[in-house]
Amino acid sequence: MTDCAAKVVELLIERGLKISAAESCTGGLFTKMITDVAGSSAVLDASVVTYANEAKIKFLGVSESNIIEYGVVSEAVAKEMAKGTTELMGADIGVGITGIAGPGGGSKEKPVGLVWTAVCYKGEIYPCKLQLAGSREDIRMNTCKAVFKNIIELIEKH
Repeated sequence: MTDCAAKVVELLIERGLKISAAESCTGGLFTKMITDVAGSSAVLDASVVTYANEAKIKFLGVSESNIIEYGVVSEAVAKEMAKGTTELMGADIGVGITGIAGPGGGSKEKPVGLVWTAVCYKGEIYPCKLQLAGSREDIRMNTCKAVFKNIIELIEKH
């Protein structure tokens, strides 16, 4: 896992890019993994953990109507989180993560392990739906791994 975070930090440094994240179900784990990498201060100024819906609305500009219509664990909210953190922090890349890490909180429509992520990069927002299994910690770690891989792919492609 650290390899993925290290690769992201390396790519960001090489390209002179800054990253920020708006995390919900990962509770800061994604940002922690970035800061575990030496030199990460060159690419990360700030991130936010917006666990409550009110925080997503207040700090990131997430639309209350999207939360009501689609639910907080949705593509629409993940995209708004990614865009919101990019704008709030003045970053080149913004990450939004919202999901249900469990063990409770799931439903038939939105089971435990459902996670929506989004990466905002170069004016485009790239959403990703994950359905993960395992413990709460497994879901959180595998979410971060998927986001790191998505970022690597986006940077290398563009």
